[in-house]
Amino acid sequence: MNTQNIGKELPACPVETTLTLIGDKWKVLILRDLLSGTKRFGELKKSVGSVSQKVLTAQLRDMEESGLVNRQVYAEVPPRVEYSLTALGQSLKPILDSMQNWGENYKASLQ
Repeated sequence: MNTQNIGKELPACPVETTLTLIGDKWKVLILRDLLSGTKRFGELKKSVGSVSQKVLTAQLRDMEESGLVNRQVYAEVPPRVEYSLTALGQSLKPILDSMQNWGENYKASLQ
């Protein structure tokens, strides 16, 4: 993670900073799926849903650059690539748990 470049680009507001890092629909779903453990690209693509390969690749690279996701490449044929959350990425678990709880309560309030 290049903290010098990221620090200059981040907004002063902490909420806006968080949204800058995970405010994309796909990023939140990627985080959700990686909270349960390491996944390969194909597993992520299947579990995230209708995301294109290009968009998923771009989101994973962005999250890797931000220090949220770790990418492990194995020297095999064919190459095996696995993604996992860094400690920083894992620290988002309470936020995602709160989002899940809020969503469940919202859906229940509509019934």
